[in-house]
Amino acid sequence: MSLRARALRALVLTLVVFSGLSSPTLAVQKEKEKKKKAAPTGTPVMWREPSDISTRDLLAGPGGEAMRPDLSSITFIKEETGGYSKKYRVRDGAGRVWVAKIGDEAQSETAASRLVWAVGYQAEVTYLVPRVEIPGKGTFENVRFEARPEEVERLDEWKWKQNPFTGKRELQGLKVMMALLENWDLKDANNRILLVRGAEGNELHYVVSDLGATFGKTGTPGSPMAWLRNIRGSRNKPEDFVEDKFVTGVEGGRVRLDYGGKSGDLMRDITVEDAAWLGGWLARLSDEQIADAFRAANYTDEEVQMLTDATRKRIDELAALRPGASSAMP
Repeated sequence: MSLRARALRALVLTLVVFSGLSSPTLAVQKEKEKKKKAAPTGTPVMWREPSDISTRDLLAGPGGEAMRPDLSSITFIKEETGGYSKKYRVRDGAGRVWVAKIGDEAQSETAASRLVWAVGYQAEVTYLVPRVEIPGKGTFENVRFEARPEEVERLDEWKWKQNPFTGKRELQGLKVMMALLENWDLKDANNRILLVRGAEGNELHYVVSDLGATFGKTGTPGSPMAWLRNIRGSRNKPEDFVEDKFVTGVEGGRVRLDYGGKSGDLMRDITVEDAAWLGGWLARLSDEQIADAFRAANYTDEEVQMLTDATRKRIDELAALRPGASSAMP
């Protein structure tokens, strides 16, 4: 047999072997892709009526006293990547896993998550630890601990403009809540769907997972520098929060909000009825409860008072809205 014939025979044998091996391999790959695409199912939940709103403990938050991190020992697991703030995954003395956020978003996020939860929205379980040593990384002050329970599976992000609640009151109310908190970083990447398995079936909780860019200011919509403010506003600046406006008026049955953050177009379709609905729930919170949300975030007494007064003023603006009105706020 010639050299050329032997080479051709070898090539044919190789192709036969390859095709014989590739078919099962391809089948396995397709099966894996099929399983990956089969997303978990459950009942979508964004908001639930808070029947106990007047007694909700905003000092402890959605996790209550029972879930507070056990600081008797802290074990470093790994560094988390992405986002504005430095974050470490750690395990506490009780074996619970947390994501510890370092920096100026820690306080604002802790307070914001409590206020969001207080009026019935799904929220992450967070606590503010005034001081903690993370082995191998250092000692830090005002650290936000966010729970990572084993029984809760974190799924993909959800989109502001395409979700099961589009056009519904709970989504519209959540938009208003974001404006009230001055959350200027409204991007889909900051949202998360949490799969919660229960005896009565699975639920898919739609949460705004990153609430750090709050309690500052977003800027003035339509200003010459609006494009820059849409990239970066201020966060955790009580003095900015106090000075910034909120409701600026009503026109054509829509509420005008002084919002210059990312995705500002989300605020253009808020009806008076939707804004007043959220205001009605917020109005049921006492000043003491609101103050507890800021105390939980380790703000100073002066800052607690500033932030509480400013938040109450914004709530009053929503509660004062009346259907059919058309006016400009002073």
